[in-house]
Amino acid sequence: MKKHLFLALLLAFFCSGIVEAQVSESPQMAARIKEEGLEHSKIEEISQYMTDLLGSRLTASLQKRRADSLALIKLNELGFSNPRSEFAYIFTRGGWDVVKTYAAMTEPYYCAFAVNPKAWTGSTDGLVEGECMIFDVQTKEDLEKYRGKIAGKILLMAPAATPEINFRPLATRRTEEQLEAMKIDSRVNALINGDSQQRRQGGRPSGDWNARRELAKLTSELIAAEKPLCIVSSRGSFNVPSSSGASYKVGDPEPVPELLMPAEDHGRMFRMLQKGYPVKMELELINKFTDDQEVHNIYAEIPGTDPKLKDEIVLLGGHFDSWHGGTGAADNASGCIVMIEAMRILKDLGIKPKRTIRLALWGGEEQGLYGSRGYMEQNLYKERKKLPGYDKFALYLNMDNGSGRFRGINLERNDAAYPFFEAWMKYIEPLGFNYLSPRNTGSTDHATFSRIGLPAYQFIQDALEYGRTYHTVMDTYERLSLGDLTIDATIVAWLAICAANDPGKIPVNPSVKLNER
Repeated sequence: MKKHLFLALLLAFFCSGIVEAQVSESPQMAARIKEEGLEHSKIEEISQYMTDLLGSRLTASLQKRRADSLALIKLNELGFSNPRSEFAYIFTRGGWDVVKTYAAMTEPYYCAFAVNPKAWTGSTDGLVEGECMIFDVQTKEDLEKYRGKIAGKILLMAPAATPEINFRPLATRRTEEQLEAMKIDSRVNALINGDSQQRRQGGRPSGDWNARRELAKLTSELIAAEKPLCIVSSRGSFNVPSSSGASYKVGDPEPVPELLMPAEDHGRMFRMLQKGYPVKMELELINKFTDDQEVHNIYAEIPGTDPKLKDEIVLLGGHFDSWHGGTGAADNASGCIVMIEAMRILKDLGIKPKRTIRLALWGGEEQGLYGSRGYMEQNLYKERKKLPGYDKFALYLNMDNGSGRFRGINLERNDAAYPFFEAWMKYIEPLGFNYLSPRNTGSTDHATFSRIGLPAYQFIQDALEYGRTYHTVMDTYERLSLGDLTIDATIVAWLAICAANDPGKIPVNPSVKLNER
């Protein structure tokens, strides 16, 4: 009997320790954070600063360096500790900036177009005019049709897609049904629908990938040798051009100038050429290359105060770089704005966290998560070896899905994270933060850390104008939902202080096996 009583007491003690390690901050703290975040928000001021004033922020560009400097001024003004810019990663494309862009059709009639130069492509020799011709290469034999005929011409590439009437709303919020469905592990759906077996059998792109790569190489060689005036591609819709970049390394010959046009304008000229009507354009493109091969991140902190926990890090971040069209408002000034405002809320309230809360504004996300990868390799994990910061990593919260309201969080299949967020959610459920999903999400900076097992998560957000805005010249201040951002920042401030003060720490994801030496 005594043995059974001892075991029961031991079990009760053990369980109470688990509960105690996963606790929320007090309702009084929640009330203070909500009042500051919701009633005294600085979201509008920070949003205007980070978009209208800072402008576009293409990786390694002069514009990005300017924006870095201005962001540090703002972080100093807000009173954060140790604002700084630090080298993260080598970026072999180097810097590239737009100086001037002008394009118009001059025959069969005049029409000025909204266009966007493709990043890391070259300039015209002043104002030039040229005949347009269709350039549609699907096979090596097609290449021979164009050999000796494209010098001095403006090449209209075959359309990527034909725009169709879209009956879906331009902006949407997640429905309760959609959010409930996200509570189900995506692997369950895959097994039920038979998708997992299909993925195991597939995995390679359709067609001969090597042949397509070889054709692309030969096409690039022909264009470089014959030097057309410009390449014009269809990229974007709603008469709004989008953004992308060319393959280029510092020291390569300057690529042929290249323009991205909305599908509507490109399609107009393309159809006329197909019918045999002559089409001409005039262009003036001035782009500047610089030999800056460094990606930088921006950091600032609210220092921890507990002697045992102050070296552990709660990381808040979003990527600071953008494409060169627009001002990178939704993608991803919005994430940076929310994390800065969350830090401001805590700082202005005079809250002293036990763990250090660190702000990270990443560089180079759009070209391959360079900024967060650099942070990982400098602090956490490199060459199959854990670094000292690995075991001091408490949590990373990332925002990179536009300015929509937070509805919950994706927990990257780490079941051990549930008790923590269930405890922390208690006082922010009235803000609409109600859903925990086991699902993985990718394609942004939290993936750098989650793939090595660390607790790093992306929020479930309302999509709003995600598909319409991203990577276009329309990504400006007007795309921000200031009310949503205000709520999001309040949620982040609350989760950050809960994670910073919780006696426990979310365990490393047990399903991730590091290949250590």
